[in-house]
Amino acid sequence: MRARTLKKNKVNVVTLGCAKNIFDSEVMMAQLKANEYEVAHEEANSDAAVVVINTCGFIDNAKEESINTILQYADAKSNGLVDKVYVTGCLSERYRDELESDIPEVDGYFGTRELPRLLKTLKADYKKELVGERLLTTPSHFAYFKIAEGCDRPCSFCAIPLMRGKHKSTPIEELVEQAKGLAAKGVKELMLIAQDLTYYGLDLYKERKLAELLRQLSDVEGIEWIKLHYAFPSGFPMDVLDVMAEKDNICNYLDMPLQHGSTNMLKAMRRGITREKTTDLMKSIRERVPGIAIRTTLICGYPGETEEDFKEMCDWIQEMRFERMGCFEYSHEEQTHAYNFEDDVPAEVKKQRTEHIMELQSHISMELNQEKVGKTFKVLFDKLEGGYYIGRTEFDSPDVDNEVLVKQTDDVHIRLGDFEMVKIDSADHYDLYGKVIR
Repeated sequence: MRARTLKKNKVNVVTLGCAKNIFDSEVMMAQLKANEYEVAHEEANSDAAVVVINTCGFIDNAKEESINTILQYADAKSNGLVDKVYVTGCLSERYRDELESDIPEVDGYFGTRELPRLLKTLKADYKKELVGERLLTTPSHFAYFKIAEGCDRPCSFCAIPLMRGKHKSTPIEELVEQAKGLAAKGVKELMLIAQDLTYYGLDLYKERKLAELLRQLSDVEGIEWIKLHYAFPSGFPMDVLDVMAEKDNICNYLDMPLQHGSTNMLKAMRRGITREKTTDLMKSIRERVPGIAIRTTLICGYPGETEEDFKEMCDWIQEMRFERMGCFEYSHEEQTHAYNFEDDVPAEVKKQRTEHIMELQSHISMELNQEKVGKTFKVLFDKLEGGYYIGRTEFDSPDVDNEVLVKQTDDVHIRLGDFEMVKIDSADHYDLYGKVIR
């Protein structure tokens, strides 16, 4: 029985997965708004007649979350709480046939490159003149900035090419115009994202053009921070480091998923690099950009990973002392090269190894944070929560990295979205505490 009146011309967009999905949802929302739809993002108890779920299909946990969300809204439809449910994104791209069979209550499934078809189903036009326009779902002072789609890398564990297709760069001039548009709306920080940033330009210009793109983006008035996410170590364009060192608004921050610290495992993963070459690259990056924060992600429990391989990775982590790190349990994904091998590391061993890696990183992070006590950093403030203003240094991205907390008091007022200089007076494993210096 319907509990409330639903707005026929309102769409509630639900986004799951990574920052690239956030970007795609924002583009979809701008198109819907231009077609005179009222648009909400992840609105609780929404009165929208239509729900669009942008799914993730990357690893088991993400797929489970996406399926549970689809089932939740299919059930809401059965109970009259929503009229139409549509599903798009990576899970839908990869498992459309199975989803259509298993969850027929959904009114339509769409792949990652089918926005025009989804809009047509909603009786909306795909407006080409709006390319680059977005309705931001992030706080208005920062935005994820996708510079390319798809991936040409042959990593054995990864299903992204199955869901996102081949690498396709967005031309530099289009990206610069998009950046200018975001800056005009008050965006101060761009977080560059792609499946592989370092491949940028090879398809369009026949050479790597990330450094040139950074030069031009750094000249956009109003953009004060630019961060690089998801770089690939093999063939890393070192001229990027020159631009990073030269331009004040390109943050000394690099997100480079390295996946493992054992040459045996890197070879099995088809990463095109050895432990020794990776170590040399990390040292070169740190020499060329002193003080850089390197974020990486690693995988535990890949098929054939021995105790010796795992110990090698642990020793390597302690040698490298990454400033930021995440670790995932290997997920056995259909249609990937690694699916041909037996998933022979037991689930409990994967879990134990992942927890051990993160415990090592916790100690490293604590030691690195203690070194920041007494120093002053430029901080961008994102939110007010639990009696603290919460922000980030140039070495941190939202949701995944460290935060800086400043106690809210009668004589301390910080406007969200502003930069402040903060002197750090204490630190724990993942947070810094300090006072504003004016």
